[in-house]
This record gives sequence, C-alpha cells and structure tokens, in this order.
Amino acid sequence: MSDTEATIKAVQDFIEKDRDFVINLTRDIVRIPSVNPKFETGEGLNREGDVQALLEKAIKEEGFATEQFDALPGRPNLIGEKPGSEEKSLILCGHIDVVPTGALKDWTVDPFGGEIRDGKLYGRGAIDMKGGVAACVAAMRALNRTDVKLDGRLAFHSVVDEEAGGGGAIDNVRRGKLAKAILVAEPSWGDVHPAEGGLEWARVTIRGRNGHSAFRFNEIYPQQHTPDRIAPAVNAIDIAARFIQAVHLFEQNRVRARAHPLLPAGMNTINIGVMWGGTALGDNGLPTVMTNPAIIPDAVVLDLDMKFLPDETSKQYRKDFEDFVAHFCAMDDRLKANPIKIDWELGGLYFAPMNTSPDHPLVASLMKRQAAIGKSPTMKGFIAVCDAAHYAGAGVDGVIFGPGGDGFHGVNEYVDVESLVSSAKVIAAAVVDWCGIKA
Repeated sequence: MSDTEATIKAVQDFIEKDRDFVINLTRDIVRIPSVNPKFETGEGLNREGDVQALLEKAIKEEGFATEQFDALPGRPNLIGEKPGSEEKSLILCGHIDVVPTGALKDWTVDPFGGEIRDGKLYGRGAIDMKGGVAACVAAMRALNRTDVKLDGRLAFHSVVDEEAGGGGAIDNVRRGKLAKAILVAEPSWGDVHPAEGGLEWARVTIRGRNGHSAFRFNEIYPQQHTPDRIAPAVNAIDIAARFIQAVHLFEQNRVRARAHPLLPAGMNTINIGVMWGGTALGDNGLPTVMTNPAIIPDAVVLDLDMKFLPDETSKQYRKDFEDFVAHFCAMDDRLKANPIKIDWELGGLYFAPMNTSPDHPLVASLMKRQAAIGKSPTMKGFIAVCDAAHYAGAGVDGVIFGPGGDGFHGVNEYVDVESLVSSAKVIAAAVVDWCGIKA
C-alpha cells in the first residue's frame, strides 16, 4: 500500500470511529436558525453569526487560522486556513444561510430541532447545506487528528447569502480569497458535478401609450388619419403578449440547437417569472397604476430567470438575447421608436457558468474515492446554481460534491445520516489526493 493510500485509510478509519462528530455538528448548527434576512426576519431567526462562531471554534481546535468579516452588514463570512503550496491549494466551501421554514403547521418535526429518525436528520438547512458544511469540517478534523501534513494550502469558506444570490461568496472573491480549486459541498447525493450552467436575471420593460379604453377601437380598427383624429393609444400588454410568444420561440430554438453532455437536454430555459402591467412607470421602474381596466396600459415589466449552458459565456448569451429583442422591435413601428429596454443583473444577481474538465484531477479523485467506499457515483452537471459559480468566474476550478437527503426549500427537510459520514470520508480523501502530502 502506498503512503497516500495508507494515509487515506487512516483518515477514513478515524472518521468512521468518530462518526458522531459529523452527526452532532450537523445537528448543532441546524438547531441555530440562520434564515437569510433578505427573505424573513424575526426574533432569533437570523443567527448566522452564531453558526459561524460555533464553526470557528471547531476549526480552530484543528489548527486552522481563522478570520471573520462582514460580507453584508451584520452577516459574517468565516474563513479558516492552513498554509501550503498555492499550486495545490484547495477551498472547501459551503453556505450557512437557509430559506424560511414556511408554515410550521406543515412540518411534522421541529424545523430547528435536529431530530434524528430512521437514519434521517431533520431540520431547515440539514441538506441545504449545513450537512455538507459539517462534512467538510469532519474531514478537516480527521486530517488533523491523524497528523496529516498537506503540501497544498487548505482553506475553509463558510459563507452567507447563497440563497439570495451569493453575496458571501462574491465578497470572498472580491477580497481575493481564492485557490487553484474549490469543492463546494452542496447536496449531490454522492454524485460528482464538475459543471453548472450560468444564470442571468433580467428585467424587460415594454412601453406603449396610454389612453381611455373607450377609444381602443381607434387603436386596433383601421382609421383614416384625419387632422382631428385622436392620437391612438398603444396597449403595452398586447405587445407583451406577442413578445412572450416570441421569447418562447427563441427559448425553444436555443434548447433544440444547444446542449451539454453532463446536463439534461433543455435545461437552458427562460422563465418569465414576474409580470407587471399598467400605466405610469414610477421611480422604481414599475407601473404605478395597475387597478383600472378603463386605462389602456402604457407599460409592462417582465422579470426573467435565464439559464445558459456551462460552455457558453455571459457576453455571448446577452448579445444573442439583445439581438433577438432588436429584431422583434424592428417589426413594429412603435417599438422602432421606443425599443424594449433590457436591464441585466436584476437585483445584482448573476451566476457565471462552471465547466471544469471531466478529466480534472479533483473530479477524478472524487469519482475514485466514492467508488472505493462502495458507492456508484455518476458524473453529471449541477441543475441549479450555487456559490461554485462565483469562484469559477474568478478562474477557480470547481466541483460540487456532498451528501443526500430531501425536503430542501420544502417541509420536513432532512439529510441522510449515513451520507454525512461517507461524504466526510470522500472529501478527506480528495483533499489528500489534491493537496498531496509533505515529504
């Protein structure tokens, strides 16, 4: 047995004997409510700082130098590091903010109780993604307790705000907290995800011309242009209806023409998720009058969630959509003079694509080490988006790997207890493979 294999066996044996650590740590941080305050605030609900304090204590005990700083006001990121080679540097990353519980009456367990039942640890954030964070800490602990001296620098990033766009990870990137590679322990059910599509949020504003509904005939029925003719209104909702149909065709053409081998065909969709229609745009960019059907509306605002493929660039995607909108406007005299407006990065939200090579050493390590403990991992693309995108946009090779469970963003959320242990074992092995051992 090689030194590397012997080291990994010792580390994984320690995790197995110490399995209560990762279970109890997951339970402890699930029991600290850390709801993202962008979604809900309340007494005792938004305790991100308390989670970070508990995690900081745990990793300090394993010899990590730590620092905390506010990524957003009153919302700290936690970073732990052990020094080493930059060429073999690695970040283990996870977020500790969670979504609201929703109606408590729909839960059959306490959403912040950390109850274990039939091999499942329940609670808001258990799978998304405090379990993954705990698995990273358990791996770090095992490496330290078995006296592994890594060649590469190992960092731990516990971040806030992933659920609302990734403000924590974005702040880390701005501060230059990077490495050669990153493992984000989002739930992957033991599969390995080296790719993730990009995501744009955009706002589309369509302008018409308002008027009295009694004169709608003057807009849609052919009229002679006599000197005394009332200027016709232009119903922005009518334009929006045509535009939405055109967007669907644009979407279908892209879906049919382009795919990525690790992602389901058709994932690069456009969701028109929010629509406002009315008149008199306000300073907030939305119609101020939306309650009077006797007014021909002069404004429609559409908010779009737009996914693109891991091997596409944001620059090209935006250009393609802007070209499509320009061609749509060119077919309408009103829109030629008053073109549809597009505002990108709505709410500051943008996720870069991640397209790490399937042959990347970290990917290969995770596949090998997961198989070695008796699992059958699949290499695939991550359907949603996560903080890996922000690091990938800064040139860090990323991969997503973590435990399994269910109920994320829903009721009765849980993480599979056995997957916590196995994930910690695989993450620890991958750290050894990637960072190497000092001679």
